[in-house]
Amino acid sequence: MRLSIENLREIGRLPGYHVPSYDVERVRSNTIENPLWLHFGGGNLFRAFQAADVQTLIERDLMTSGVITCDSYDDEIVDVYHRTDDLSVQVILNADGSVEKNVIGSIARSLKLDADRELVKEIYSKPSLQMISFTVTEKGYLISDNNGELLGAVKQDMDRMPEQAGTFCGILAYLLLYRKKTCGVPVAMVSMDNCAHNGDRLKSAIMAFADAWRDRRYISEEDYRYVSGSVTYPWSMIDRITPRPSPEIADMLKQDGLEDMNVRVTSQGTFLAPYVNTERPKYLVIEDNFPNGRPPLENVGVIFTDRERVDRCELMKVCTCLNPPQTAMAVLGCLLGYTSIAKEFEDRDIHEFIYRLCYDEGMPVVVDPEVISPAAFEAEVFDERLKNKYIRDTPQRIASDTSQKLQFRFGVNITRYMKRNPAKAAALRYMPMVYAFWLRYLLGIDDTGKPYTCSNDPRLRELQDKLSGIQLGGISPEDEQKARSILEDHTITGTDLQKAGLEDKIISSWKSMMASTGAVRKVLHESLNPI
Repeated sequence: MRLSIENLREIGRLPGYHVPSYDVERVRSNTIENPLWLHFGGGNLFRAFQAADVQTLIERDLMTSGVITCDSYDDEIVDVYHRTDDLSVQVILNADGSVEKNVIGSIARSLKLDADRELVKEIYSKPSLQMISFTVTEKGYLISDNNGELLGAVKQDMDRMPEQAGTFCGILAYLLLYRKKTCGVPVAMVSMDNCAHNGDRLKSAIMAFADAWRDRRYISEEDYRYVSGSVTYPWSMIDRITPRPSPEIADMLKQDGLEDMNVRVTSQGTFLAPYVNTERPKYLVIEDNFPNGRPPLENVGVIFTDRERVDRCELMKVCTCLNPPQTAMAVLGCLLGYTSIAKEFEDRDIHEFIYRLCYDEGMPVVVDPEVISPAAFEAEVFDERLKNKYIRDTPQRIASDTSQKLQFRFGVNITRYMKRNPAKAAALRYMPMVYAFWLRYLLGIDDTGKPYTCSNDPRLRELQDKLSGIQLGGISPEDEQKARSILEDHTITGTDLQKAGLEDKIISSWKSMMASTGAVRKVLHESLNPI
């Protein structure tokens, strides 16, 4: 049967399925009349996390409206929503092998920013709107290139009247001005993207347009004060492993009797389906700064706290407890031929490497956020999350955008060591080795000599061009200098590796890995068993 409003009752009779216990059409009507929450970026994480939390609140009679989603990057995501009446199936894959299947009906409407601009403006004009949130990745907030130069389209928007904006952040700035003009009620703009100080990144991008428009006298001082002062931009930390939809899950749902569950790849390269597969653990910590009220998300485990503690949670996760081992496994997995994180976790050398990376080098300088225990969080990562073979996450997915991640995953903690004890910084073994593995990964040839395609990364072509001509079998002085030029780019490394006494160590490990096939495994093993 088709996943649809019409078939909800019948789907609810399928073994193991939970369908909305409320009147979906009534909730949708309430949402359109008095929207509370608009979300940009209706991808897998949103459906697995935020939309599911809203459903729980509705079922507990703590909310009477749902969430509206809007996509600005990939219209085909919205097309998938429309084929299933904006319903989706959240499939929770527990580490013990049990499966939970929840039909999510809390998404009241799905929109395309360009095609549905007038409807989006109408939502912005509603005084009831409390929160506008985002999962668009940190690339969604980029308005300048690696050299700090404004992108051409951004410059054009800044020279135009606000209502003529065509870039994502330019449109966001205009929509806030439209809200100021129509109702004037404050609102919270909440980035839930997986990057540090995400609220400031969003605010900085929006204010760049407001600054330019004020300078050109396109907007008034009162308009400017609304965008900069009445609107808030809380920080947040989010965490729930939600890989691409697995074809095996599609087969399971088809066997249950659901039709058209196939995974699609859009022209923008988005992997999506009418379902999402995700893990049980989830974390969302948000700075409690909502000038027009907020949904009662604390009732579904969301932690509201101050900005400092949000920052600490982000540092704990990104710099020590989860993202560093993930990034290490991503590049090692590609090099050693793995296509499953859980299977890779069973590799003795890799398991021991990430354990020492986290516990021997990360935990001594971990930031304690107080609202989450680092020890308990790390134990959950090793005891449940990384080894969950049912999640079917891949090194290739996690390896995306590694050039943007290293500065946070490792640079922050290396700098912390340098400030506390320079001798201990120079003695680090596993953090610097991840840089070496990554340099070897950029070659695009695995440890058996077989070529692979490196994952998407905004600086991939630039970095591979820098390493052009380098091959397995020996490194010349010129080759070494090419690699050093990458390690000395602090926008990538996030720290001064030479000053830390680690650059030579990284280059030595990288040269050893470049000696021949099988050298990556040899260097990895020897790092755990030094002579």
